[in-house]
Amino acid sequence: MAELRALVLVLGDQLDLEAAAFDGFDPALDAVWMAEVAEESTHIASGKPRIAMFLAAMRHFAIALQAAGRPLHYTRLEAGGNAGSLAAQLLSDVARLKPARLILTAPGDWRVLQALKAAAHTCGLPLELREDRHFFSSVREFASHARGRKSLRMEFFYREQRKKHQILMDPEQADRPVGGQWNFDADNRAAFGAEGPGLLPARSRFEPDEVTLEVLALVERRFAHHPGSLASFAWPLTRAQALQALSAFITERLPLFGRYQDAIWPGDPWLYHAHLSAALNLKLLNPREVVAAAVAAYEAGAAPLASVEGFVRQILGWREYVRGIYWTQMPGYLARNALGAEHALPAFYWNGATEMACLRDAITQTLAHGYANHIQRLMVTGGYALMLGVRPQAVHAWYLAMYVDAVEWVELPNTLGMSQYADGGLMGSKPYIATGKYIQRMSPHCKSCRYDPALRSGDRACPFTTLYWDFLMRHEASLAKNPRMALQVKNLTRLSDEERQAVLERADAIRRCEEGALPDASL
Repeated sequence: MAELRALVLVLGDQLDLEAAAFDGFDPALDAVWMAEVAEESTHIASGKPRIAMFLAAMRHFAIALQAAGRPLHYTRLEAGGNAGSLAAQLLSDVARLKPARLILTAPGDWRVLQALKAAAHTCGLPLELREDRHFFSSVREFASHARGRKSLRMEFFYREQRKKHQILMDPEQADRPVGGQWNFDADNRAAFGAEGPGLLPARSRFEPDEVTLEVLALVERRFAHHPGSLASFAWPLTRAQALQALSAFITERLPLFGRYQDAIWPGDPWLYHAHLSAALNLKLLNPREVVAAAVAAYEAGAAPLASVEGFVRQILGWREYVRGIYWTQMPGYLARNALGAEHALPAFYWNGATEMACLRDAITQTLAHGYANHIQRLMVTGGYALMLGVRPQAVHAWYLAMYVDAVEWVELPNTLGMSQYADGGLMGSKPYIATGKYIQRMSPHCKSCRYDPALRSGDRACPFTTLYWDFLMRHEASLAKNPRMALQVKNLTRLSDEERQAVLERADAIRRCEEGALPDASL
C-alpha cells in the first residue's frame, strides 16, 4: 500500500465538496474518512428523524465523494467491527491506514472536537484544524467584536455584518440600511386570523430513494425505542435537492415569510417558513448563496423588504451570533443555570400526551417531522419549560435529540440562552415568558383547549398563565433589575395576597402532575 499523506476527516454536518479540509486534496496521496457510529445517536437519545437525516445525508455524500474521484474509507453503522464512537473508530482505522497526518474542518460540537483531538494525540498524528467557511464571520472575528463589551447584543453584531458584507445596504450610502431602517420586526408579527392561512404552498418533499429507504429501515431496527416517526420523512439530503428547496422557498414562501413568521396554525407545521436550516447545518447549502437568493428576490421586486430583512436577519444575524457565543463560551456554557431551575422535563415532551392544545400540537408535530418553527420552539415548548422551571440541561438534551437541524453549536445557545435564559442574559436581554393570551393571539389553539388563557388560578386556568405569574413571583427580585422586565414585574402589584397564594398553589399542583424524566440515553 502506498503511503497515505493525509486522511481528511468528514463529519456528518460537513457535507460539502468545497470544504476547507479538501483544499490541496490529491486523490493519489490523500483519502477521506467518514464513519457512522452509535454514540452520535445515543449520547442523547436522538429522535428517529434526526438520526435518519444525518445517516441518509452522509450516505448520499459518500456517493458524491466517489463520483468526484476522492478515495473514501467509510464505516457504516451496521458494519462488523464498528467501534461505536468517532474516536474509537478513528483509532482503529488509523492503525490500518497509517496516514502521515489528519485534516479536519472545524466541527460544530465541542465534545466531538475534544474526542478527535484526543484520538489524534493517542495515535501520535498531527491534526490540522481548518476554518469552516460556511459562515460570514469566523470565531476570531466574533471574539474581536465581543472583546471589551459590557454586554453582547445580536442587533449590534448584525448591523456590523450588514455593513461589512454590504447586504441590504443603501447603494448611495454604504453605512445606511436600504429602506432607512435596520429592523422590520414590527411588520413581521401578524397572525393568520380566524380564516386561517388559506391555500399554502406545498412543502418541498423529496421522496426517499433506495439509499434513504435503507437508512430508514436501519433506524427503525436499530433505534426502535427512540422517539419520533419516519412516516413522513422527505427532507432534502443532497446538494441538488437542497438547491431545489431553496429555489422553491424564494419563489413560493419568501414573499409572505416575514408577515407570518411568528404565526402558528394547528396541524400545519410548514406555513411560510423556509425549512432550510437542516440543509444549511449539514453544509448542503452555503449561507452566502441563501442570503444572496433572498436579496435578489427583493431587488427583482419579487419579495417585500420586510420579509427579506427578516429572513436575512435569521441567517446573517442569529445564525452567526449563536455560533460566536457557543465557541467563545464553551465548555462552561453548557453548565449554566442562572435561574437555578431543577425541575424534571415533563414526560409528555416525549409523546405529546398533554391536554394543552398548543403543546400537544407542537410536540406531536416535532415527533412526526423532527421540525417546529422558531415560535413553537421559543414560546411554546421552550416557554413552558422555562416557566415550569425545568433544568436547562434537560431542555437542551431534548432539543438536541428531537430536531433534524440540531447541531450543538446552534442548538445550545438558542435553547440554554435564548429559550431558557440560563446564561443570565448573554444571548437574550430578557426571559421570553408570556401568558396563554400570547398563544391565543398567535393561533386558534385555545379554542379547542380545555384551559382558559384568561385565568391564572383554578382547575381551568391555562398552565401558561399560571406559570407566568408564578415565574414573576419566584424571580421578582432579579427581574426587577432588568429594564425590559420592569413593566411585567410591576404588574405583580395587581395581585392580592390571596391571588398570589392561589397562583402558587396551582403552580405547585402543575409541577406535581408533570414530573418526568429524560429517556435512558443508552437506548
